[in-house]
Amino acid sequence: MRKKWVYQAIDQLSEKDIVWHPTPESNSIANLIFHIRGTVRQRLETIFFNEPEKRDRDKEFERGLQLSKKQALTLANESFDAIIQILEEIKLKPQLLLWQPYQTMPPLTYSSNDNDSTLLDMMVQMVREVHNHTGQIMYIAKMRK
Repeated sequence: MRKKWVYQAIDQLSEKDIVWHPTPESNSIANLIFHIRGTVRQRLETIFFNEPEKRDRDKEFERGLQLSKKQALTLANESFDAIIQILEEIKLKPQLLLWQPYQTMPPLTYSSNDNDSTLLDMMVQMVREVHNHTGQIMYIAKMRK
């Protein structure tokens, strides 16, 4: 993952740039960062770190969502750190890749994974999701600069 790209993009922008929308239907960098944080928390931290489920997905995409640069950087850092921590744990215990943590839980919503997904499936999906949104963040940052 290229977390430094996200940090560099955010760091060079103004507070106004973080919440700017390319079009009325588009997400801002604030929306994308808030969405990444919600996704990591819901899909990984709830099962891996036993964190309570408290995601408000609709809020992630609200028009007018306000985040400061500092808040955006903090949320991005929390997301990347959680992913890296899980990857480090998997490196020590590769058998975790076959773990199916959602088998005994209610059906998943807003996810490309299902209740039979393994941690490997979830991590592949997470890398794809973060990669796609990082590209969007970079594109918006380039538009503003």
